[in-house]
Amino acid sequence: MAEVIARDGTWTFDGECVRIVPGHDRGVHKLRQAVGEIAVPLLAVAGIAHESGRKGGRLRLRLRDGADPFGQAARGQLPDAADPYQLAMSTDRTGVAEYFADEVRNALLIEQVPDGPSDRYLLPGPRVPLTASAGDGTVSFDGTRVRLEWNGWTEESKKSAGPQHLLLEDLAAVEWKPLAGFENGHLRFRLRGATANPQPKHDPHCLTWGMRELGGTTLLIAAAVVARLPHPFGAPPPAPDAPAGVEAAPDAGRGEDPDALLRRLRELGDLHRDGVLTDEEFTAAKRILLRGSQP
Repeated sequence: MAEVIARDGTWTFDGECVRIVPGHDRGVHKLRQAVGEIAVPLLAVAGIAHESGRKGGRLRLRLRDGADPFGQAARGQLPDAADPYQLAMSTDRTGVAEYFADEVRNALLIEQVPDGPSDRYLLPGPRVPLTASAGDGTVSFDGTRVRLEWNGWTEESKKSAGPQHLLLEDLAAVEWKPLAGFENGHLRFRLRGATANPQPKHDPHCLTWGMRELGGTTLLIAAAVVARLPHPFGAPPPAPDAPAGVEAAPDAGRGEDPDALLRRLRELGDLHRDGVLTDEEFTAAKRILLRGSQP
């Protein structure tokens, strides 16, 4: 068991999981405290680094792209103080931090954990229901529905649209941006098929804020929604008439990349030869693949 304790929190590693517990000191960022305890499975870790500095050091845990809905929503936009996957260290803890990083690196090598993107979320994301107030309104999410309500700071064009109720199944994406310079922060919900792109302060599907201390916990709602949307690196859905277990070809319908088509045909042939696909399933899957490859 490796453990490192700092003002911002405590990290422990048991060979299978990095457990992150935020500190309770008044100086610990509110978003860290709102996120709470995080259990990061080794399979979700892409790497770890200990960065030394004149006034101390910092541990940085790097997760695989697509492994964590919180990281997917934040997109690297959090300041160091708010990032739960960073831990500021005092100079007298340098040896402990280096030992901790070595233990995680050794486990990654032994277990041969890939550092490329994950095709599924390996962390569950924030629990629901959640509510956050920021700037011009309040947003809540219960796992199936997003609700936006406005306050006195809301632009008239947005206020006139009234409270918004957005079903999860109607959402295509979530966009979260923190306050940066003179640009307000915002949390925007993009609907399927929507083409209009109004400014955040006029968009009835968008919450905005103009003070740095506001908006932090809106990221938890963004992450909770992201965790329930289709994974960005997940397999494409099967064709409607494809046999069970046979996925649509990534290049189907494009009329491109004949090498990819040949590879897919060989894969289907191997599945048929090994008995995974019956004669009928193999014939149907091959027909779908060849039909999709037509320009």
